[in-house]
Amino acid sequence: MHLIRGGRVVDVDGTREADVAVADGEIVAVGPDAVAEIGGEDAVDSETDASGSVVAPGLIDAHVHVMMDGRPDVATAVSESDYTASYRSAGNLRDALEAGVTTVRDLGSRGTLALDAGEAVAAGEIDGPRVLACGRNVIMTGGHGNWFGREADGPAEVRKAAREQLKAGADVLKCMATGGVLTEGAVTGAPELTPDELAAFTDAAAPTDTPTAAHAHGERGIKNAVEAGITSIEHGTFMDREAAEMMAERGTYWVPTASALRGIADNGVEAGIPEDAVAKAEDAADRFDDAWDRALDADVPIAMGTDAGTPFNFFADIPRELEYMVDYGLSPEGALEAATVNAADLLGLDDVGRIEGGYRADLVVLDADPTEDVTAWREPDAVFAAGDQVA
Repeated sequence: MHLIRGGRVVDVDGTREADVAVADGEIVAVGPDAVAEIGGEDAVDSETDASGSVVAPGLIDAHVHVMMDGRPDVATAVSESDYTASYRSAGNLRDALEAGVTTVRDLGSRGTLALDAGEAVAAGEIDGPRVLACGRNVIMTGGHGNWFGREADGPAEVRKAAREQLKAGADVLKCMATGGVLTEGAVTGAPELTPDELAAFTDAAAPTDTPTAAHAHGERGIKNAVEAGITSIEHGTFMDREAAEMMAERGTYWVPTASALRGIADNGVEAGIPEDAVAKAEDAADRFDDAWDRALDADVPIAMGTDAGTPFNFFADIPRELEYMVDYGLSPEGALEAATVNAADLLGLDDVGRIEGGYRADLVVLDADPTEDVTAWREPDAVFAAGDQVA
């Protein structure tokens, strides 16, 4: 039995003085009487002194790309081998874990790369957070991300493409409902998959109750995806009031990925990012502020995601997303909720995101209360994944 002793526990349920007892990868007792609950001091085999520190749930990033490494021009990765992409993925996952991220959802990598990475982490072959993955994105021919996606046209092809990902073991299905910033020639907000194609996509996911995600920047594409029953809108950059109200009414999650826009707009052409991508990102950034106002006014459910791997959006910096969310108007408590229980709900996980008995022991030890200082997430003093101290 391992005991994290003397700290303050902080999660969506508030802040309280509590010891945390861990055994076999799970939290078995939390509170001032945790030692007594596990049978007394004789039951404690090892401990971490958290006096003066805060114990919080490990972060959940609902949108990453493990094959990408934050380079200025993602197109330069196209010609690299699968072996190179695999090494990069392992490094990215290690960086995320050391930053206090204990679960990630990969929303598009080449082939079965992210699915295989998830299996490798689960088997203890590489260090990293738990990985849920979509396999390949389903996109229209020539659409956004076509160099690593599964191109499909028409409802029948889209349905088959989605089923292929399920056959490969996908935990979530991801499609491109609109154009995007990083594909040259793609129009960021323009609809790509049609309403009938999106309906076929969600129809394929329904029998297994698999969550679905749609890359969608423009208003029409967002609304098309929501009407089709998509579980989460990724980016949602040009969200208008009607789209926000539709999402709130249907419980559609928004994964804003502020880090992706900031990484491009804050660095620009001078840093080596293609001019086309910078121009589109700057235009999108101007409208992103309004999207946040509308989402917060409508009470759209928000889950944390970064799009990690896009230009200057590094896995080691994932916790910065919480600071960006606060900059856009979310409270520090709201950011914690988005990065823990909301993200867990979106991913379909019922064993992470809280610090209570029966939950997986994914924990971070911080030097300050993140509901008072959102920068506290930046450099955890310790990270536990399924009860093992990994950083």
